[in-house]
Amino acid sequence: MTHYRKNFMIKMKNFVPESHPLLHQQLKELPLPPSTQDRIELECMMQYLRNSQDPDIAKKYNLRPGSGLSANQIGLNKRMFVARYEDEKQTAHEYKLINPKIISHTAHIIFLPEGEGCLSVNRTVYGRVPRFEKIKIKAIDENGKSLVLSFKGYSSILIQHEIDHMNGIMFYERIDQNNPLLD
Repeated sequence: MTHYRKNFMIKMKNFVPESHPLLHQQLKELPLPPSTQDRIELECMMQYLRNSQDPDIAKKYNLRPGSGLSANQIGLNKRMFVARYEDEKQTAHEYKLINPKIISHTAHIIFLPEGEGCLSVNRTVYGRVPRFEKIKIKAIDENGKSLVLSFKGYSSILIQHEIDHMNGIMFYERIDQNNPLLD
């Protein structure tokens, strides 16, 4: 039985350490339709992202800001994640996705110039992570509805980072040690 219940506030102490085996294994697909507990956990995860992106709440509770959160980062072996980010027009986008799969991508590679970070990694990691510029994914939403979504640029990087989590891949494993800045 999980301790995540309605209105539970996820804090940094709820994150598993970087060395935890759950961060390094493929997560189990969720049976469908999603259970009430799955939906509660997704909402708790999304609320963490909202809280972490609010400077006052983040400071009060010492939350590290994040744009994505995979279930294994908080100790759940469930193939689901949440993402919350603002686009160029400052419009917030929120996704609660279950059993996602990349179904297509462009060949063009992009990266965050400053490198990627992770709520599960409490250290600075040197290097840039190559990611597909555009991806299309198939996933299930919290209500059990099948979705096909397209992402490009930052959102594509974010979604690939979270899907990597569900496949047991940490972002730093994708850094080319012979060319970490992708020059």
